[in-house]
Amino acid sequence: MSIFRRSRKAPGRVSVREAAARTGDGGDAVLLDVREPYEWQAGHAPRAVHVPLSVLAAGGALPAQAQARPLVVICRSGNRSRQAAELLAARGAEAVDVIGGMKDWAGAGLPVVDARGGNGTVA
Repeated sequence: MSIFRRSRKAPGRVSVREAAARTGDGGDAVLLDVREPYEWQAGHAPRAVHVPLSVLAAGGALPAQAQARPLVVICRSGNRSRQAAELLAARGAEAVDVIGGMKDWAGAGLPVVDARGGNGTVA
């Protein structure tokens, strides 16, 4: 059973562990981080792709590596990712958001790197 819902009105939600499994080795989805640049630079998941929610809301396109692929959307706590997943689903993308965001990601002991590839923090 897929973790992704087909409904465009209510994208699914996943835990950080489910997100890591879907976007890690052997996973088929892209982890899309929709936080602001200063948050991204402080710390993000190593394989994440960055597009701020403000860019998506203004009609910005997804980067090539995120196009036509399932998306697992993450932010700091889960609020912006929920909005982004809804916006992306309305555009026809297959998207879910991560419950608890990067705060729960880091809290679960999953890796967080800064803009230089060192140990990152969640801002």
